[in-house]
Amino acid sequence: MKRLFIMLLIACSAITTISAQQKGKQDNVPYNVKALFHSIITAWGSPNDDVYSVNKNPETNQIESSVRITTFSADNDKFPHMAGKVYLNTSIISDAFKKDEPKSYQIFHITPGDFKRFSLKAVNEDGQSETFQIRNNNDEEMWLMCCKNPDNPKLRDAYAIKWVITKEGTKVNGMVYQITSLRPDKYEKPLDYSKRMFKIEGRVGDEIKDSLYNIYIAESREALYNLEDHEYVACIPVVNKRFEWQTELTKPCVGRLRCIFPDGSLCSAWIDLDFVPGETYHITVHNGYYDEDKDYERRVGRQSGKSLIAESVKVVDEVPAEYRKAEPFEDEFVTWRKSLNSQEELQFQIKGERIELDMKKLGERYEFIKAILDGSNSGYQLDVTFQEILKLNQNLESKWQDFFKFFKTKNMPKMGYAKAYKEIIEVYTGQLRELNDYYKKHGAMSKAARKVNSYVLKQNEKYMDAMEKCIAE
Repeated sequence: MKRLFIMLLIACSAITTISAQQKGKQDNVPYNVKALFHSIITAWGSPNDDVYSVNKNPETNQIESSVRITTFSADNDKFPHMAGKVYLNTSIISDAFKKDEPKSYQIFHITPGDFKRFSLKAVNEDGQSETFQIRNNNDEEMWLMCCKNPDNPKLRDAYAIKWVITKEGTKVNGMVYQITSLRPDKYEKPLDYSKRMFKIEGRVGDEIKDSLYNIYIAESREALYNLEDHEYVACIPVVNKRFEWQTELTKPCVGRLRCIFPDGSLCSAWIDLDFVPGETYHITVHNGYYDEDKDYERRVGRQSGKSLIAESVKVVDEVPAEYRKAEPFEDEFVTWRKSLNSQEELQFQIKGERIELDMKKLGERYEFIKAILDGSNSGYQLDVTFQEILKLNQNLESKWQDFFKFFKTKNMPKMGYAKAYKEIIEVYTGQLRELNDYYKKHGAMSKAARKVNSYVLKQNEKYMDAMEKCIAE
């Protein structure tokens, strides 16, 4: 092991000497990093697991893109040691990257325990692209460096290494990436102006610590709602309070941004947007709300009349006019109630008072939501309150059904049922207005709020259908 360690240092030293001799001719080559990778691959690489591909220009024979990914594995106690530390946890790797930092235009280091993910997109001059997920495990350590290719300045040479010590502490497993492809600034600019490119340029407020955003895409609002948490198309890191993402679209669709907190948990709320080809959405996310792109929303979004998600919160402003003309079934109901004896009337009153109590609680819960939005704007408090609202609505449904059983046993005429349906519809339409006000003020709907909105909307439609049949008969 001592001999292996000495050989590694000699190799690094030799490469550094060569780099000094050839300075000016190949000044972009990170010799220290390349020597380090060569030593690791030689000592512990697994050739059978290599990914290796090269594309060359048939006329000039110049490399247009290349990929080499090598897996390595070794016993933890067989790595060379320095100052009593395991080799891959010493400064040897960091020293190599730091020494070559002047040759690079990007250098990136992620330590174990950080929840960031990292991917690298490789594009060749024909426009073909491939994305490599470099880091996808919180326990991995990663270094990455990008340099201009010395032979073709339009190309980028990316060097990355990641490794993890197994839970048992006996193995060190990792991968080395050496990828040459078109430099991002050579393909991103044309894409920015492409008529098929949609882009998000985002910022996060100083008061929050969002670290990643999952991006979801679907063709319709309904399809978006049916996506599972894990069905995202991209995971975008927040760097210096900013995040960017773009994709090519052939037609407008709907999309969602959902934050991943530093502890790896998904935020209970999310932001749904219209994804439109050729457009860029500018957004700033705060704690519990976001600053929308008003110009975008007016031109192609919610306020344009073209939106695919504008009905994500459906609002019924009032009971339809034909249902408000309720004099006939009001009379039927009053006549029926007068026919009840004293004991039946008492039962009716008790059932009604229980419903009124739940309706009062509902009103208090919605008022509490307004207070939260005007005060702390706590996502947790909002979710708990919406869960209580859903439970109250479910309790109300049970009590209404109990009332209908009472009506049936007391032979209430069909037109009398319309009176009850009308009052129930008014309860739901009132809640839909409250939900719409919450959505406008909060800027997004959490999962708990959407459950309430979905339940209330379905119940409202259910009783409108029942009322319609009642009147038709």
